[in-house]
Amino acid sequence: MMKNSISASKASLVFFLYQMISALDVPLDSKLLEELSQPPTITQQSPKDYIVDPRENIVIQCEAKGKPPPSFSWTRNGTHFDIDKDEQVTMKPNSGTLVINIMNGGKAEAYEGVYQCTARNERGAAISNNIVIRPSRSPLWTKEKLEPNQVREGDSLVLHCRPPVGLPPPIIFWMDNAFQRLPQSERVSQGLNGDLYFSNVQPEDTREDYICYARFNHTQTIQQKQPISVKVFSTKPVTERPPILLTPTGTTSNKVELRGNVLLLECIAAGLPTPVIRWIKEGGELPANRTFFENFKKTLKIIDVSEADSGNYKCIARNILGSTHHVISVTVKAAPYWITAPRNLVLSPGEDGTLICRANGNPKPSISWLANGVPIAIAPEDPSRKVDGDTIIFSAVQERSSAVYQCNASNEYGYLLANAFVNVLAEPPRILTPANKLYQVILDSPALIDCAYFGSPKPEIEWFKGVKGSILRGNEYVFHDNGTLEIPVAQKDSTGTYTCVARNELGKIQNEVQLEVKDPTMIIKQPEYKVIQRYGHVSFECIIKHDSTLIPTVIWLKDNDELPDDERFLVGKDNLTIMNVTDKDDGTYTCIVNTTLDSVSASAVLTVVAAPPTPAIIYARPNPPFDLELTGQLERSIELSWIPGDENNSPITSFVIEYEDGLHEPGVWHYQTEVPGSQTTVQLKLSPYVNYSFRVIAVNEIGRSQPSEPSEQYLTKSANPDENPSNVQGIGSEPDNLVITWESLKGFQSNGPGLQYKVSWRQKDVDDEWTSVVVANVSKYIVSGTPTFVPYEIKVQALNDLGYAPEPSEVIGHSGEDLPMVAPGNVQVHVINSTLAKVHWDPVPLKSVRGHLQGYKVYYWKVQSLSRRSKRHIEKKILTFRGNKTFGMLPGLEPYSSYKLNVRVVNGKGEGPASPDRVFKTPEGVPSSPSFLKITNPTLDSLTLEWGSPTHPNGVLISYILKFQPINNTHELGPLVEIRIPANESSLILKNLNYSTRYKFYFNAQTSVGSGSQITEEAVTIMDEAMASRQVDIATQGWFIGLMCAVALLILILLIVCFIRRNKGGKYPVKEKEDAHADPEIQPMKEDDGTFGEYSDAEDHKPLKKGSRTPSDRTVKKEDSDDSLVDYGEGVNGQFNEDGSFIGQYSGKKEKEPAEGNESSEAPSPVNAMNSFV
Repeated sequence: MMKNSISASKASLVFFLYQMISALDVPLDSKLLEELSQPPTITQQSPKDYIVDPRENIVIQCEAKGKPPPSFSWTRNGTHFDIDKDEQVTMKPNSGTLVINIMNGGKAEAYEGVYQCTARNERGAAISNNIVIRPSRSPLWTKEKLEPNQVREGDSLVLHCRPPVGLPPPIIFWMDNAFQRLPQSERVSQGLNGDLYFSNVQPEDTREDYICYARFNHTQTIQQKQPISVKVFSTKPVTERPPILLTPTGTTSNKVELRGNVLLLECIAAGLPTPVIRWIKEGGELPANRTFFENFKKTLKIIDVSEADSGNYKCIARNILGSTHHVISVTVKAAPYWITAPRNLVLSPGEDGTLICRANGNPKPSISWLANGVPIAIAPEDPSRKVDGDTIIFSAVQERSSAVYQCNASNEYGYLLANAFVNVLAEPPRILTPANKLYQVILDSPALIDCAYFGSPKPEIEWFKGVKGSILRGNEYVFHDNGTLEIPVAQKDSTGTYTCVARNELGKIQNEVQLEVKDPTMIIKQPEYKVIQRYGHVSFECIIKHDSTLIPTVIWLKDNDELPDDERFLVGKDNLTIMNVTDKDDGTYTCIVNTTLDSVSASAVLTVVAAPPTPAIIYARPNPPFDLELTGQLERSIELSWIPGDENNSPITSFVIEYEDGLHEPGVWHYQTEVPGSQTTVQLKLSPYVNYSFRVIAVNEIGRSQPSEPSEQYLTKSANPDENPSNVQGIGSEPDNLVITWESLKGFQSNGPGLQYKVSWRQKDVDDEWTSVVVANVSKYIVSGTPTFVPYEIKVQALNDLGYAPEPSEVIGHSGEDLPMVAPGNVQVHVINSTLAKVHWDPVPLKSVRGHLQGYKVYYWKVQSLSRRSKRHIEKKILTFRGNKTFGMLPGLEPYSSYKLNVRVVNGKGEGPASPDRVFKTPEGVPSSPSFLKITNPTLDSLTLEWGSPTHPNGVLISYILKFQPINNTHELGPLVEIRIPANESSLILKNLNYSTRYKFYFNAQTSVGSGSQITEEAVTIMDEAMASRQVDIATQGWFIGLMCAVALLILILLIVCFIRRNKGGKYPVKEKEDAHADPEIQPMKEDDGTFGEYSDAEDHKPLKKGSRTPSDRTVKKEDSDDSLVDYGEGVNGQFNEDGSFIGQYSGKKEKEPAEGNESSEAPSPVNAMNSFV
C-alpha cells in the first residue's frame, strides 16, 4: 500500500489515529486526515499538582486537537471560570492555555485552587485532569532563644533543626560560619528530619557555629537558623555504654508507602563505642538490585517498591557492649495504575465496539464513566450504549453516537483520568493511490499493484484488466485486504492497464494504473579464476545482456570493497584489467550490474604466485609416537613402551609421558615423567584407586609433537590413604569460634572410595581429651563456643572405606580474636629537639591483648602554635610500631607548638582503647626567612626598607639582623655593615649613604635559638644631577670624538700589518712576546689523562673582604679575565644556568620576586666607558 509523507502539523493526529481500536483502518494520508471529522483529544496539560513561583506569571497548559478545531473553557474549584471578567487572565489564541499575569500586580495566592480544562467541538468534549495550583512558600525561621549545649564527653546529642514549613518542603543541610559543610561519619550524621545526631560527642565537637540551612529550590532561596553552640567537657574516665536508639523511639513503629515510590527507613543509635547498624527483613530477603544503604547504613533505601515489599524490617544497632533493635512494619499501598486504559474507537454506522477501562491499586480503585465531561448517569441517553462496570458496549452505532468518554479510576491515594473518543464516520469510498501510476517489474518476479482506499462503511474492492475487461479472479492473482493486487509470477502478457473499483452504500469510485514487465539483466560471460605471476598483467571479463529500456551500471569490487585508488586498475566497458600485478592484488574480484529494477553479480579469484624457489630442507616438529603398550602390571607400577614417529630432520631429544585419571578427572591430562629421546620404555609408579591412561609426546629442537593416541586403561586396586591433608590451620573468624581449614586431597590421593576426614582438636596446655568429628570430603570445619583467643592443638586425618591414613602431625591454632581490653600505661614523652620527640609506654599484659599482638599505634596532633595562640583543626597523624616495642620517635614536629598524643595496642581484630591524652610542647627553633623585603623611596643618600614577618616564626622573635655593603662599578663588594632591629619594627630608613651607589642587603629574623635563613635584595641611590651633566658634556666634546677616531684608525693599521706579516710566514712581535711570556693561566692538556687543567678559585670559601666579591655571587673577577660575562650583562649577577643558558638580570637575585622600584640601573657614563677601554 502506498504511504505518502505526513506533515509535521498532523503528527499528533496521526499518532492517535494509528493507535485506534476500530473496525476501520484509516490510512495515514495527510489530505485524508485533514478532511475527516474527529472528536477533541487533549495533547498537553499541566501536572496534577502544580506548584508555581509566586514571583512569575502562572501558565496553566491545555492543548487539544480535533476536527473541527475545538473551543476551550475552564472551571475553578468546580464552577465555571469566566476569564473575560478577570483582566489578569488571558487565554492563548487557538489554544486553551491560561496565562495569569502576576508580574503586573496580580497575587499568586488569589489564584490558588483546582482548575480543569474542557476542549469541545461538534463531536464531543474532552477534559483535562484536575490541576491543583499552589504557590511555593519559603517562610523565615521563627525566632527562638538557643541555649548553649553543655555535653559530657561520650554522651549522645541531638541538634534540632525544625525548619519552617515550606511548599515544597526544603532541603536541609548543616554548615559552619565559613559556609563549609560539617563533616559527617558513623558517629555524627543528619537524620531524615534534618536534625543532627551525635552517637557520642568528642572534644573536637566543641564549636559555636552549628548552623542548619533550609534550601527552597522552587524560589531559589536559602534560610538560616541561628548558630547553635556545643561545648564538650571531659570527665576521666569516659564511660562506655551499650547502644540505645535515638530515632525511632520504642521497639516497633509503622510505615505506609505507595507503590513505585522510594521507601526510606532510618535508625540512628547512641552508644560508646559508636554502634554499627545492620538491616534485615523478617521472614524474607532484602530485594536485590533495588536495595541501597545510605548515611553510613543508618538509612535503608528501597526504590520502586511494590506490594511484595510489605513486611517487618528490623534494624539492629551493636557495639562491643551489646545491641538493641527496632522493628518497622511496612505496608505498601498503591494509587490507581492502568491495566488497560481505554483507547479511541472509530466505527462505521451500524457497527459494534467496546471501550475497556481496567485499573488496579491498593485499595482496589473504583471505576466511574463520564460522557463529554458529564457523569454518564446524567448524560444524554444513547440507545447504542450500555455500561457494564469497567466496560462500555456499543451496538449498531449511528453518527450521533460520536462522543468523548472519560474513565476515572480512584482510591484514597489518587486517581487516573483517561479520555477515549468514539468516532462514527459515514464516508463514501476514496482511492488514495495516484491515478495512472506506473509499476515496473522484472519477468518471472512478483508484481504488487496498490489500491489504497478509505470509506465508511468499509468499501469492497474489485480489480479489472483493461478499460472494459472482465473482473479478475483465479489462482494466478492474490487480493490483499488493503486493496493491493499481487501477481505472483509476472509474465510478458501481464503488461497493461489495471482498474481498481471501490464501492460502499454511499458511493463508488475507480482508478487506473499501468504495469510494465521487463526482461531480466544477465551476465552472459562471467569473470574466471586466474593464476598470475608477479609483475604480469591480468584481465577479467563481465559481458551483460539487459532490457533495452533499462540503463545498467557496472561496479567492480575487490574483496567486497572498492577497488584500490591505483592507476594500474583499468575499468573498461566489459572488463577489468590489472597491470603490473603485485602480491597485494591477490583476492576476490566481483562484477556487480545494477538497474532500477534488479541487480546481478559474479565473482572470480586472483592468485598471485612467484617463480618456483629452490626446495629447502624442512625442519619440523616430530610426528607423534604410536603403538603404546602396557606390560608388567603391578599394584603400584607398570611398564609403558611405544614406537617413535618421524623426527622430521631434527633428532628427538626427549619423550614426555602424561596420564589421565578416568575415574576422578576424565579428560584432564597430567604430567607423569620425562625420559631421554633414545629411550622407548619406562617403568611408571602408580597410585591406588586410579583408572590410568597414558600418552606420549615427542620433543625436538623445533618443538613438541601432537600427543599420541591414549593407551589402554588400567585400574589400580584401592588402599588406605597414604597421606593426610596439608596446610592445616586453625584461625577463629569470631571471638567464640575456631575455623579449622586444610587442603583437600586430590582425587588420585584418596586411594579408594568414600574419602572423609577426621578432624580432632583440644585446648593446649589444658588436660582435656581430644574432641573428634568425621566430616565429608570438605576443606573446613567450624568449632563454636570456644573461649576468646585460646591456643588449640589440631590434627586432620584422611580416611576412606578401607581405613585411615597414617597418624597426622599436630598443628597449633588459635580461636578467634577480640579487640584489646587495656590501653598502654605510663605514657611518657621526651622532647629531643624542636622537631623530634620520643614517646615511651609500658606494654599491656598479653592476656588483655586477646589476639596476636601486631604492635602499637601512636596518635598525635598539633593543638596550637605557642607563638600565634590560635587554634586550628588538624587531622591526627598515626605512627605504627610493629611488635612489642615500647618506644618510638615522632618526627616532623613543628617548633614552639603544643601537641597531644595517645597510644593504642593493635591485634588482628583491631585497635584497643586509647591511653589518656598526653600534652607536650616543642621548644623554639630558628625562624623562616622574612616573608618579603621591599626597598623604596631612593634618594641621594637614603633608602627605605620594608619587610614582612616570617611565615613560620617558630618561636618568639627577638630582633631582625640587617647587613649591607656597597658594590662598585667593577662589581666588587665594599665593607659589610650590620644593624640589629627590634622585632616589632616593619620598616627602616637608611641614611648617610653614598649617592649613585648600588647596595646589597642581607636580611633575616632571630629567635633566642638563633638566626633564620636570610633574604637578599639590591638597590641604587639616586645620582647627583651635576655629575651626570658633566659626564654627558665630556661625551659630546669634539676633542674626545677625534681622539676616539684616531685610536680606532691606529688599531686598524696594526691589524693590517699583522695580517701581512703572518701571510709571509714570519713571526710578528706580538707573536714573539706570546711565545716568550706564556700566560700562566692558560694551562696545557694533562699528558697523563688527556684532560684539561681545572681552574680553581682559592677564595670560593673565604669570608667577605673589602675590594672582593662575595662567593654567593658566583661571578668571575675582572682581573681574572678581561672577557668576563659580567661585563656584557646589565646586572651584577650574570651567570650560567645548569642547562648552559645565560641569566642576566639587572636587579639582584633573591628568594622572592624583586620588589617594585628596584628595576633601575646606573646611567651609562662616558667616563666609565673610557676607563674600561684604557
